[in-house]
Amino acid sequence: METIVTEQDGLVLARIEGDDRVFEVNFDTVEPTDVTLRFFRADDRVGSIYNDDGTDRTMARLTTGRDGDDFIGVEVPKPFVAELLDTAIETGRVTDEAAAERYRIRVL
Repeated sequence: METIVTEQDGLVLARIEGDDRVFEVNFDTVEPTDVTLRFFRADDRVGSIYNDDGTDRTMARLTTGRDGDDFIGVEVPKPFVAELLDTAIETGRVTDEAAAERYRIRVL
């Protein structure tokens, strides 16, 4: 799988692409909880990465922006999530670093 996690045009771009999945999100803020990373762009929630009901899987969810609550969900590997979280912390985009560390302990 190919991954990109970088700061671009005032946002963080996180993308993972493989034969069976693509996930890409641009965000300016990450709000961590113990089991979820919520992505915001211009104060609008644009997606999240969460632990799938206590399993080993980490799932990414993107809001499609269409009418209703449509979303796209794919499984993403934990090393990608760790890189994304590290970049968000390094660029000052995490709302609560203590919560980010709790997320790291519980999910990663």
